[in-house]
Amino acid sequence: MILGIDVGGTHTDSVLMHNRKIIRKSKTLTDKNDILACVMRATQAVTTADDIKQLKRIVLSTTISTNAVAQNQLDAVGLIVMNGPGVSPKDLPLADQTHLIAGYMNHRGIEAESIDDEQLSALKQQLSDDKIDNLAIIGKFSTRNPVHEQEVADFFADQSAHKIKHTSLGHHQSGVLNFPRRIATTYLNSAIWRLHSRMVDQLVGYLQELAVDVPLFILKADGGTIGVEASRNSPVQTILSGPAATIMGVLPFVSSTMDSVSIDVGGTTTDIALFADGAPLLEPQGVEIEGHKTLIRGLLTHSMALGGDSHVQIVNGALQIGPERKGSAMAFDGPVPTPTDALIVLGRATFGDQAKALRAMESLAASLQQTPQQVATAIVDQMCASIADKVTQMISEANSKPVYTIHELLEGKVLNPQQLIAVGGPAPYLAQQVGALLAIPALVPEDSEVINACGAAMARTTVELNLLADTKLQQLIFAEDGRKVPISSRATVDDVVAAGQERLLEIARASGAREEDLEIEIADCQSFNVIDGYSTIGKNIRVRLQIKPGLIKHEE
Repeated sequence: MILGIDVGGTHTDSVLMHNRKIIRKSKTLTDKNDILACVMRATQAVTTADDIKQLKRIVLSTTISTNAVAQNQLDAVGLIVMNGPGVSPKDLPLADQTHLIAGYMNHRGIEAESIDDEQLSALKQQLSDDKIDNLAIIGKFSTRNPVHEQEVADFFADQSAHKIKHTSLGHHQSGVLNFPRRIATTYLNSAIWRLHSRMVDQLVGYLQELAVDVPLFILKADGGTIGVEASRNSPVQTILSGPAATIMGVLPFVSSTMDSVSIDVGGTTTDIALFADGAPLLEPQGVEIEGHKTLIRGLLTHSMALGGDSHVQIVNGALQIGPERKGSAMAFDGPVPTPTDALIVLGRATFGDQAKALRAMESLAASLQQTPQQVATAIVDQMCASIADKVTQMISEANSKPVYTIHELLEGKVLNPQQLIAVGGPAPYLAQQVGALLAIPALVPEDSEVINACGAAMARTTVELNLLADTKLQQLIFAEDGRKVPISSRATVDDVVAAGQERLLEIARASGAREEDLEIEIADCQSFNVIDGYSTIGKNIRVRLQIKPGLIKHEE
């Protein structure tokens, strides 16, 4: 059996599953100040003591990292950057927080300027005086040669009077070349490390309380899972875990023969995702969050500050829905009118206290000189129109550039969704209207209110690995872990792929991936001649491999 838990901004959902079927499900309110208590309650709501003994897997999706970034609850970071020539420091992200130091590698990973120890000593003293606990160290071509990043990290670890608690290195975060995005990614990884590490400690304690030896995973932005201990060093990968859970949850209902769109209408937000012939779209360069353009591999989603519990008020004589959520609907003793109250007044939803929902609409109707029913209709119409407009905008934006799915680049693809999948608590009451506005049929899957927890439960463990081979230097670099191995001067693309596959399987197994889910995809492969004068003296071979994202194949 598998336990899936989704800690959302409003509710914490949990499902106990066997053979992809839900045995029990639960939905409780989230306490943002006590995530562990939410997880414990979610577990207790769907499992018995005997169930817990039979668990083979627990997967958690959580908004804790996303919220830390969105609410700027970030720790101070000693951001150390080896820029080298070519890019003005003021054009780099986080320039006002950056400590620039000498030393850089060229594009082939050969040292062009060495580290300045005196400069490092002065910086060490400054960061110690400022009581900086976390470091982020990034060199421009560290994915080609991470030696400088490692040297700086060792310098602070060995000689700092003020103990450094965590250091994030740029080449560990992604093997893809993009210096500005690597800076932002590495910075965020350090800035949320303490918060995430504390959660990991709590979750490890939670497993001890359950008294079972069962693997615990956290969902990543790409819809794959990472072991809870492995996530401690890469918390940035868990940003946007919630929207990814939605996508994995709706995946079984997405047509493989047509394009689709999904909406997840929660209490606070509505998340939108797109699918090309059954495959979720991917952010090709990396996700962007609160202005930080990162290298975090993530599924393409858009989140609107619009949900069933959004505050409805009158502003300048007109209805305004959101962006704030003040609490539950007035039908559930909340403080302000919400779209949920409107749905109850219209008879679309039959839960909650109808008299209190009616009073919520009456409080708005008097100012607009309308009946409560007219106001309720206007609220629902406005909410559905806003969602449909955002879907249309997202499709247009996706079609303005190359379409990438989690598996490949679709050359010349034009998205034309013919299916709407609506999930989340309010979804059954809005789906048909949103579908009509988009002129496509709408589907509300069974158990849609806990679809995120299902998606988390069934997601595979995913791993990505980037390799760079230089046959002139007779060297193969595994970018993310900095390993270098010798290769033949006559090495081919196939040789590099074979070496990468072997290493990728090692990493995936160490991350908790099951043997039956170890499907390797070649996500990118390029080969370039190295020219000296008029002669070819070698090849640069670049390969990106991944464990194929998707759902686990069958029951554990």
